[in-house]
This record gives sequence, structure tokens and C-alpha cells, in this order.
Amino acid sequence: MILTWLYAPGDRPEVVAKALGCGADAVIVDLEDAVSASRKEYARAATAELLGSRPPVPVHVRVNALDSPWGGADLNALAGLHGLAGLRLPKISAPEQVAAVADRTGGVGLHALLESALGVERAYGIARAHPALRGLSLGEADLRADLAVSADEGLDWCRARVVVAARAAGLAPPAQSVFPDIRDLEALARSCARGRCLGFLGRAAIHPRQLPVIERAYLPGPEEVVAAEQVLSAARATPGALALPDGRFVDPAVVAAAHRTLALSRREATR
Repeated sequence: MILTWLYAPGDRPEVVAKALGCGADAVIVDLEDAVSASRKEYARAATAELLGSRPPVPVHVRVNALDSPWGGADLNALAGLHGLAGLRLPKISAPEQVAAVADRTGGVGLHALLESALGVERAYGIARAHPALRGLSLGEADLRADLAVSADEGLDWCRARVVVAARAAGLAPPAQSVFPDIRDLEALARSCARGRCLGFLGRAAIHPRQLPVIERAYLPGPEEVVAAEQVLSAARATPGALALPDGRFVDPAVVAAAHRTLALSRREATR
């Protein structure tokens, strides 16, 4: 039930330390785009030191691209560390890339970032590449550039494609890509609502102020909780397909959705 993922630059340990206490469900330490070439080695060493013990929240690391000068060294330094919850692999475009990393890292959970047209086109094959793969998501900045997309809705087909591929492969629903404007929280909320409609669950953030907006967008509201409780109550009373007095049709798929809604509501109650 991770809804919020907070990015923090790997070459700034003080920022990572603050991120761990900001209330995010998980922190992603970034060794890739947020770190200049001259500080890659320092970021790697600082992150390895952090993950020598278990942090207070799950920590994933976005390593450098596998074909970059730093990707292999990142994997060697991080695999097997006690505090590492997962590795996020950028610019994945083929299942073989995931399998190769899985063979090197000994079963740590992997997360593939699809950032090109080719990666999106191969989404299902990538999603089934290896049992160590735990999830897919889009890298929308690179994807937008690759497709020469100027309007945000131009990525909706790619978003739906990744949601479907993840579901078909038995993976968790993807989290939305980051929203780049940390000041416009109303636009963030609208974007999250759109993502939820497309089948995403949760979102990555680049600033702590975005976290509560993302969480509110993805947690069910009171009316959704009441509707889910009504569905489950009716299903318990009358097994099989049925229609509620208000006209809603209840079948196993609707019951499963109601269980998911209540699971999310319980998550809110325990926080």
C-alpha cells in the first residue's frame, strides 16, 4: 500500500536524511539524473553507507542507466546491502536488461522505468522478464522528449499501456511519474485524479509538500467507503451476482474492487 515515493539526490546525504522523516511511504535515492557526473562516485558511496543499516522507511535506489559509465558500479556497490528495499532501473527497453540485472543482484526487488517508445511498446515482455521484477512505471520527461509530445494528454495512451501491462503480468498497479511543478498543488491534485482514473496507484514526488496532495488523491473518500461497505454487505447476504436497490450491479469483480477500497481506507485509519 505504498502511495507516496519521495525522490532525494544521492549526493546530498542531509537531504536524504530529511526525506526519511518527511512522511513518505518510501524514499527513492537518486544516483542518476539528480547527480552530476563529477559527483557520481560520492553519491554511490554515501548511499552505500546509508544502506549499511535499515532506514526507518523503505529505501529504493534509482541507479544509473545500465549502459552508462556508472550503472555497473552502482549495482556492484548496492546489491546485498541490508537497508536496500529495491532498485529502480532507468531507461529499460528490453526484457533482457531486467534479467541481466536480476542475475547480478541476487534477488533484490527491481522496478523498471520505461522512458522511450520502444520501452512502452515492449511493456508486457518487460513486466514478465524475471520474478525479481516488482513493478513498472514511466519516466515521463524522457518519454515526452522521445515522442515529441507537447500536451500532457498525449501520454495517456502510454500510461494506460503500462497499467495494463503491469496488471496482465500480475504486478502491482504502477505509481504515477513525478509532477515537476512543486508550487502548483491544485494542478498536482487534478493530475493525480486523472492518474487514478487511468488505474495508477500512488505517485512519486520531488518535494515533501507534494506528499499530502498525492495521498489525499489516492485514498478513498467517505462516499466511496460507504459504497464499498454496501457492496460487501450485499455480497455476504446473497452470494453471486445481484443488483442493489440503487441499481448498482454486484459481481465478483465489483466485490474485489470493494475489498481494495476498504483496504486503502484501513491504511488511512492506521496512519
